[in-house]
Amino acid sequence: MIKPDIPKNEAERLHALRALRILDTSHEERFDRITRMAKRMFSVSISLISLIDESRQWFKSRQGLEASETPRDVSFCGHAIHQDGLFIITDASIDERFFDNPLVTDAPNIRFYAGYPLKLRQGINIGTLCIIDSKPRVFDEEDQLLLKDLGTIIEQEIQSIQLATLDELTLISNRRGFMTMVNQMLKACQRDKKTMSFVVFDLNKFKAINDDYGHHEGDFVLAKFAQIMLESFSEYDVIGRLGGDEFVAMLSDRTAEEIAVFLERFAVCVDEVNDSLKKPYRIQYSAGVTHFPHDTDKSIEEMIQCADAAMYQQKKKR
Repeated sequence: MIKPDIPKNEAERLHALRALRILDTSHEERFDRITRMAKRMFSVSISLISLIDESRQWFKSRQGLEASETPRDVSFCGHAIHQDGLFIITDASIDERFFDNPLVTDAPNIRFYAGYPLKLRQGINIGTLCIIDSKPRVFDEEDQLLLKDLGTIIEQEIQSIQLATLDELTLISNRRGFMTMVNQMLKACQRDKKTMSFVVFDLNKFKAINDDYGHHEGDFVLAKFAQIMLESFSEYDVIGRLGGDEFVAMLSDRTAEEIAVFLERFAVCVDEVNDSLKKPYRIQYSAGVTHFPHDTDKSIEEMIQCADAAMYQQKKKR
């Protein structure tokens, strides 16, 4: 058995998936309707909408299968997300990647598999619409077009979710998406008695960049700063754009010393990006940090406001 590779942009892919807040949610008719149609149209035993999380594939919708998830390292969909087009296996029992896979040698005894990679945007595939059968079969051109059409419908439904919670310019969570994710994280911190920390970032001299070099250059700076955040913060941290040139992050179970060290490394990353870009300006920012116990009586908005006040104190010093 050959395990699926991990995409080079895995951190960005996982962040985009988790920002949707779709994992471990209940069944929805708009998705179940598509998998029912797929199962009937192609006369297969199983049809799934599979989302590839860090170590599992989780099924948002499933027909013909009892399991709600399986390990990622045995999944066919883990291979399919590397494709731009359909991933088709006509007979898994004679394919070197799958012939000894437990999903082939045991139930559900997969032989035929066809998966359409579900894209959030170019290069970010979060899962598949797939059909599975216990008998080998040929998947002709007309079948392939039908599966692509159904997959496109699912992408449109997922993108409607994304538009409500994702900042279109920076491709990280917008304020609404950030608050939704933090609300879930807050409950986990309260349950596990973990501390919470908020960091608010504000870009310095951002208006001057817009005025001197144009708004397209300002948009570039916002997108680049968000990219640095994505690459620097852990996939378990929650990050977002509050609006304008202000960004925010929530971290859990970190000491003040650990966060101070992290922010020093973050500053180095920003400097390295500035040096590599060789722009006539430098990306600069101020940051404010606040820490709270698990049983704080402050609301999420109040905790962000405290970090915002700390940020403005630092900005004044600059």
